[in-house]
Amino acid sequence: MSETLLAIVFAIFIWWFSTGIVILLNRMSRNAISVSLLISSLLCVAALFGLMRTSRQIDIASTYCAFTCALLAWGWNELSFLTGWITGPRKSAISREVTGRLRFVESCRAVIWHELGILFIGVAIIAISWNAPNQVGTGTYLVLWIMRTSAKLNLFLGVRNLSEEFLPPHLAYLQSFFRRRAMNWFFPLSVSAAIACLAILVSKTLVADQVAIALGHTLIGTMLALAIVEHLLLVLPVDTTALWRWAIRNNGKGGAKSLDIGKTGPSSKSSPAYFASKSPVAEGQILDPHDKFFQVR
Repeated sequence: MSETLLAIVFAIFIWWFSTGIVILLNRMSRNAISVSLLISSLLCVAALFGLMRTSRQIDIASTYCAFTCALLAWGWNELSFLTGWITGPRKSAISREVTGRLRFVESCRAVIWHELGILFIGVAIIAISWNAPNQVGTGTYLVLWIMRTSAKLNLFLGVRNLSEEFLPPHLAYLQSFFRRRAMNWFFPLSVSAAIACLAILVSKTLVADQVAIALGHTLIGTMLALAIVEHLLLVLPVDTTALWRWAIRNNGKGGAKSLDIGKTGPSSKSSPAYFASKSPVAEGQILDPHDKFFQVR
């Protein structure tokens, strides 16, 4: 029981601390960001080698090491994205009048290189741990990958809390691809599926015949539980940035200022609908990021 509790505490702490560090690094000087990207890249390579070694061993140390290596690999994806190093070919906001398939396509173009980077690292992890007895690293990475994709789809379809404070100013244009609404049809499906998978992990933990295997299921399950909590925070009336306020406020630099994308009435002078109505851009045309009607203020 103490080993299980320790694993849960470890997973929660590293999730909270690593998220804050990524946010913090992204709000430092450009030179510091370049250094952090270099260090993160080296750590990612080291993590892949670590996963290659630990995937062939089943013991407590290898379980924790594989879990940590997967998080280091994932951290490279997050840092390279938030710094704007690897995002997508589209780097401008989109008009609220652009809807349907075109809006989805343009949303994909805004993050496609980032998604391919996640895929590349994921395939590498699966390849180096294929048929190995220790799959904690692979399982951890897959949970982060699937749940982050789910979160992105929910932001695209619409949720109450967009957490735009996490976006640095140079990625403020991504807010135009989000929607603010109480709920969307995909949200209950994604959360229900995640809860079902969590129940399976818990049941496997309870029947595991080795401590290391039980700890592996516990670490992966804790990350999945945290991802479910993150999903719930998207629709609950709470401050989603409270746990990382120390990182967001670093050097007096906040995240990207909100574009008030939930206020779609033409009377709201801070809403994209107002910007679009005052802009000479034709309906369906993509707004330029330097257009004065879409500048982040």
